[in-house]
Amino acid sequence: MDVCVLMKAVPASTEVSMDPVIHTIVRDGGDAVWNPFDTAALELALRLKDGCGATVTVLSMGIPATAALLRDAVARGADRCLLLSDRAFAGSDTLATSYALTLGLRALGGFDLVLCGKMAVDGDTAQIGPEVAEALGVPCVSAVGSLSVGDGRATCTAVSDGVRRTVRVPLPCVLTVEKAAADLRMPSVEGVLAAEGRPVPVMGAAEAGADPARCGLDGSPTQVASCTVPETSSSCVVVEGAPAEAAARLCDLLAPVLEGAAS
Repeated sequence: MDVCVLMKAVPASTEVSMDPVIHTIVRDGGDAVWNPFDTAALELALRLKDGCGATVTVLSMGIPATAALLRDAVARGADRCLLLSDRAFAGSDTLATSYALTLGLRALGGFDLVLCGKMAVDGDTAQIGPEVAEALGVPCVSAVGSLSVGDGRATCTAVSDGVRRTVRVPLPCVLTVEKAAADLRMPSVEGVLAAEGRPVPVMGAAEAGADPARCGLDGSPTQVASCTVPETSSSCVVVEGAPAEAAARLCDLLAPVLEGAAS
C-alpha cells in the first residue's frame, strides 16, 4: 500500500513577519518546524508501515530549506520524499497550494491513501485536504482521530459537529488528521545516519506541468488586501495610602476604562 503524507513547514515562533507588499508570511526557513497536525498524520502513516508494510512518501511545498525537514521525516521512517519548490509557487493561497500538491501527487504515481493534518497552525483554514480530495476525485474524511486499513477501505474515528463517529471509506481517499491523534516517534540512530546527506528530490513548476495562471499569487483567488500590526503599550501606576484612600484612587483610575467598555 502506498501512503502519501502532505506536510507543511511553519514558523517555530509565534512571532512572524509579513511581507509589506504582497501581505504574506515571510518564510526564510531559518526557524521552521513541521506543522504539528501534519506530524500526527506522519505517525499514523508510519504505524501503517509497521503494521502492513506500507510505503510512506512525504510531499511538501516550500522553500529550499524545507529539504532539511524532509530528511528528518526520512530519519523517522518515511521511505521517500519530494519537495515542490519554485518561486512560481510563492504567495499561494489554499487553492493554488492544493493545485500544486495535486500535481506532486500525480508525479509520484499512484497512491492508496493521502494523509495530512486537519489544518496548519499558521493559517487555520482546514481547506487543503478537502481541496486536494476534490481535485483528485476521491472521498475525504476530516478530523480523523484514529485509523486502520483493511479490505480496501479505511476505518477511522472522526469528529463532526462535536460528535465522534466511526467512518468507513473506500480507498483511495484523503484523510485529514487531528493533532491529538498520535505523537510522532523520535528518529532512530540508523534513521538519522541513513537520512544524513541524502539528496532530496526537488520539482519545480515547469517539471510538474503546472499552469502558471494557477500558481502563486496569480493563481490565488483569495489574497490579503492589507495587514497591520496591533499597537500595544503598558504602564504602571502605584496606588499608595490607607486602604480607603487607595480604593478611592483605584476607582478613579478605573472609571474611564469602565466607561469606555460600557460604550
